[in-house]
Amino acid sequence: MDVQFSIDRTSPVPLYFQLSQQLEAAIERGQLLPGTLLVNEIDLAGRLGLSRPTVRQAIQSLVDKGLLVRRRGVGTQVVHSHVRRPVELSSLYDDLAAAGQRPSTRVIELVNVAAPPEAAVALGVAEGSEVCRIERLRLTHGDPLAFLRNYLPPWLPPLSRAELEATGLYRLMRTGGTTLHSARQSIGARAATQEEATLLNERPGAPLLSMRRTAFNDKGLPVEYATHLYRASRYTFELQLLIRS
Repeated sequence: MDVQFSIDRTSPVPLYFQLSQQLEAAIERGQLLPGTLLVNEIDLAGRLGLSRPTVRQAIQSLVDKGLLVRRRGVGTQVVHSHVRRPVELSSLYDDLAAAGQRPSTRVIELVNVAAPPEAAVALGVAEGSEVCRIERLRLTHGDPLAFLRNYLPPWLPPLSRAELEATGLYRLMRTGGTTLHSARQSIGARAATQEEATLLNERPGAPLLSMRRTAFNDKGLPVEYATHLYRASRYTFELQLLIRS
């Protein structure tokens, strides 16, 4: 575990919390990858000049958050990092890459279909008219994070599986000449179905964050209708709130 820690004994911040925060930051930056074994508590305590109970408390706080897991006969391992993403019109792929999360994509489906009612309304097309449906699984460090379903209007340039697995949808849309301008989005939560749980490596009934979005170009035309599902155990939406005077 090649991570440097800085413990400030003059700080009012508890020592265990300083250590847990630095460990969490190392996991989020990708310095400690999923599957990485931590050195044992005795060695880490000796290395940092801390008591074993202090180190144990720091590690337990990350076990409680789901970032570490204790395995009998193996030790303490990194499970995954928790993704925190601001709510704005941006590409999940680009946001993950910028955060050092090593995103990858598996295209499940790329097909033209008859527009279902909700997609037809969002895209401003007749129900049953042809639209493009894309279903993808987004992973970080090889672990599933989100199931993404997108409907695109027929007049957008066609996309290939190879392109969608290489980068984000919004980057491809911009490359194809689409200027993304704004979006209307709603966020909710629900329990995972059996199929969704299998895709996302969760148990059936596990909490999932849901998102619906209609994106518009600079001419005010709808260019995307999306329904996404995120693992609540690994993903958080962050909002900045302003007080109106």
